[in-house]
Amino acid sequence: MHWLEAVQAIFLGIVEGLTEFLPISSTGHLIVAGAVVRFNGEGADTFFVAIQAGAILAVCWYYRDRIISILKNLFHPGKDQRLAVNTVVAFIPAALIGLMLAKAIKMYLFNPVTVAVTLIVGGIVILLVENINFRKAWTPRVETMDDMTVKDAFGVGCMQCLALIPGMSRSGATIIGGMVLGLSRRAATEFSFFLSIPTIFGATVYDLFKNYESLSVEMGPAILLGGVVSFISAIVVVKWLLAFVSHNDFRGFGWYRIVFGLVVLFLAAESFI
Repeated sequence: MHWLEAVQAIFLGIVEGLTEFLPISSTGHLIVAGAVVRFNGEGADTFFVAIQAGAILAVCWYYRDRIISILKNLFHPGKDQRLAVNTVVAFIPAALIGLMLAKAIKMYLFNPVTVAVTLIVGGIVILLVENINFRKAWTPRVETMDDMTVKDAFGVGCMQCLALIPGMSRSGATIIGGMVLGLSRRAATEFSFFLSIPTIFGATVYDLFKNYESLSVEMGPAILLGGVVSFISAIVVVKWLLAFVSHNDFRGFGWYRIVFGLVVLFLAAESFI
């Protein structure tokens, strides 16, 4: 592996890990980051998908004790079984719609302008939701993800379908959507993390299977390096975000999305991306 490829892999791994679980769209950031380091040729999309594995493993590692507990108690009624059922229920809507519309989404929506518009629209939605909650002295109906019902999980799963639009952000759709449905910020954030495990894993496996022709042995070291860096940076983000939501709202992310969306629009207009 050439040193330049190593630098590209490290940079893109950091971007993926830092943005995957924040409500700011990892897709939008990877498009811009890929253009910055001139990593946008054949195989770039496959590389972006492959290094998501590092982010998935970061969540699995952070919640390893809870995941082990769920596996032990999967067939015993209780909070572990309930969380497992809720995660599966929430996963189904986006999985079904994604399978049906994957080709159309890639063909018609996977472009910088769509990403920029959804970044801006998503940012405005975050600001509206947080401002409404602030004015109403919002009190969540569901304090922890263990208090969620199947109906709550299905609602979050439907919200996740919005993330099929590039730039919308899976974490943004599920966290803000969860809050709209009555979940506390922490409950929505933690359930979003858990929901990411089957969602991102399924999307990664499906995409790699459909595009295996673009994979090559030469890409192996770069994918491995990018995945490891993604894992490390994602661990940092998961820990930070859980601490952040305990004392802060998401308005800062809303403003960031709007500014970044405008930057993406400008770069697209200048044919930089």
